[in-house]
Amino acid sequence: MKRYWMLVLLLLLVALGLTACKKATPTPTEAPAKAEEAAPVETEEPAKAPEETEEPTQAPEATEAPAPEEFVFGLLLVGPKDDRGWSQAHFEAGKMVEEKLGYKMVWLDNVNPAARPGITPDQLAMELVDKGAKVVIFNSDDMYDEALTFAQENPDIYVIHISGDHVWKEGKRYVEVPNLSNLMGRMEYGKMIAGCAAALTTKTGKLGYLGPLINDETRRLAASAYLGAKYCWQNYLGKDPADLKFKVTWIGFWFHIPGQTLDPTQVANEFFDNGYDVVISGIDTTEALVQAKAYREKGQEVWAVPYDYIHACEEAPEVCLGVPYFNWYPGYRQLIEAAAKDQWESVFLWLGPDWQDINNLETSSVGYLKGPGLSEEASAQVDKFIEELAGGLNLWVGPLKLQDGTVYLKEGEVATDVQIWYLPQLLEGMEGQSVAE
Repeated sequence: MKRYWMLVLLLLLVALGLTACKKATPTPTEAPAKAEEAAPVETEEPAKAPEETEEPTQAPEATEAPAPEEFVFGLLLVGPKDDRGWSQAHFEAGKMVEEKLGYKMVWLDNVNPAARPGITPDQLAMELVDKGAKVVIFNSDDMYDEALTFAQENPDIYVIHISGDHVWKEGKRYVEVPNLSNLMGRMEYGKMIAGCAAALTTKTGKLGYLGPLINDETRRLAASAYLGAKYCWQNYLGKDPADLKFKVTWIGFWFHIPGQTLDPTQVANEFFDNGYDVVISGIDTTEALVQAKAYREKGQEVWAVPYDYIHACEEAPEVCLGVPYFNWYPGYRQLIEAAAKDQWESVFLWLGPDWQDINNLETSSVGYLKGPGLSEEASAQVDKFIEELAGGLNLWVGPLKLQDGTVYLKEGEVATDVQIWYLPQLLEGMEGQSVAE
């Protein structure tokens, strides 16, 4: 019996051992099975990772794209950029283009034979091209030939020549140059206003005109000043035109070059010393105004009208009757923007005042800013004269004769733009040299 229970116990132990073995063996074999089920879950996450990194890879495409190429224009100035005259008016217009349109200006000043002997404007234009300029502005009549040569030799560069007539089809010197345009303001109106202010102010009836060199441009501008003076002398003051003296003295260039031109300071002094109590300037610099101030300080009642630059009166406000000035921004904007947008056309632009507001710098290419030296009565009459011009008053109407007595315009004949632009002499009633020797 004892052996029987030992046998039972032994069998029970064997059975328990077998049961334990059955429960233990699945554990290591099921774990790999679970790991195989989990593995796809773990590998799906890395598979999605490229989707998450697609945004960072796209972002650099926007930020790393090359910026639009900066459009550069170049400016050659015949005089100093701060001459308070012609060159400064151009320089400040260029700065306005930079500020308002976002283009970049490169420039060189004192581009004239005295300051840069042996170096031509077309050579200097290449320096601006080397700095990235796609447009080059030649800002003086003195650069007429070089602007044309440069344009013809560099057809991929746009060229603007100031005061020229190369591409004017109605003009006398037309040349077809697709990459060249001409720009000028109708300063004839500004000079008429200047002449009117001078005639309304003079106590002696003697007006002096301080002229640069002699050419078509300078003749017609001096003549415009005379026409404005004559009109206001006769129609506002009721005086005989024969009693108005108008004398022109040319110095030989746009500004003083010692040893090569007359000294504008001495010319202004000669006017004042000989009873010409108002001097109208036609040169790029302010000697007439400076000398008027000097004579006023000595007790002599004299005045001056500077030229070109809107802020010129600030140099001597008490003797300044106002300034006829160029505003080059509207013309610069039109031509430079056309070049930048690949809309360039070769054009001749002779831009006038905006008669709604001749001092609107956005729209008016020519203006007249009255000076503190102009009396209240004369100021009101100048305003009236401007209104007449805005209303269609044309002083380039016959009968008009040239200085030598030749008929220029018959009775009632209205001068064409060609006749005005190429005025061959000063007008009858003006004293001074008409043709360069």
